[in-house]
Amino acid sequence: MKLRAYLIAAASLACMAGAPATSLAKYPDRPITLIVPFTPGGTTDILARAVGDKLGKAWGQTVIIENVPGAGGIIGTEKAAQAKPDGYTLMMGHIGTLGVNPSLYAKKHIEPLKMFEPVAWVARVPNVLVVNPKKLPVHDLAGLIAYAKQHPGKIDFGSGGNGSAAHTATEYLMLKAGINMTHVPYRGTGPAVTDLIAGQNQLMFTGVPAVLGFIQSGQLRALAVSSTKRVAALPKVPTVAESGLPGLAGFQADQWYGIVAPAGTPHDIVAKLNTEINRIISAPEEQHHFEGQGAIPNPTTPEAFKAQIRSEIARWKEVVEKAHMAIN
Repeated sequence: MKLRAYLIAAASLACMAGAPATSLAKYPDRPITLIVPFTPGGTTDILARAVGDKLGKAWGQTVIIENVPGAGGIIGTEKAAQAKPDGYTLMMGHIGTLGVNPSLYAKKHIEPLKMFEPVAWVARVPNVLVVNPKKLPVHDLAGLIAYAKQHPGKIDFGSGGNGSAAHTATEYLMLKAGINMTHVPYRGTGPAVTDLIAGQNQLMFTGVPAVLGFIQSGQLRALAVSSTKRVAALPKVPTVAESGLPGLAGFQADQWYGIVAPAGTPHDIVAKLNTEINRIISAPEEQHHFEGQGAIPNPTTPEAFKAQIRSEIARWKEVVEKAHMAIN
């Protein structure tokens, strides 16, 4: 009897050991939901749809983009974190939701590295400083800073919400340049850009993909990019550091975007997602597409993406504190 009981137990353990491989072999066998914690039209949404489309075609399953805006990305973030950790609900996170919000909303105890499994670091996206040329009579960064110093608090800058990438980058620029402008938060980058073009606000410092078409059409004027090198899609636009202005040497405030899964998602599923997403963004045609939109593909491991999130949480905590951005 003891031998029989042992054999039954051993068989059960063998089945359990084989379960992950079986689930991995079948994954995905139904649609995947990719949550975007902002409204359509922003860089997060643009990149999510680009990756989701290719992922869906590669695996023969629909990738549903679900926009869940509100509270600077917190509503969508919490929904994604609370989803079943089975690989069928993912989130396109970014510098704001994964790096800034833990400090910005400290009382909400947002802990990305406890809430999520980092899956794939999709891209770095330089910000571009744009103005409505009909509302702000400046042609370069030096002119903007001079104008802002002459009119403290009189320039309204839009963003996708408190703690969004655009908000954080602009606060960082103001700290470094010693200027003061007024923040106008929106429920997403798309609405903020729409109002910028309409003249309801005057300036934005946001991801290149969200405004590239409007720069090319002349509706917006680009003054500078946040990266350490010029952007291929905007070769004539200088970097902030190239201005040579006091406090701006070495300036860098790029956005970054990556896919995460709810904590507890099986490691084999995370690895499969990482491999496929890296393959997608490494393909020459996709690299060309990303770079044409002002994004830089960044294929790497889940561990490297995790390290990036950890370092950015520490970096932006200092900016949030110095700029008094924290929201109670």
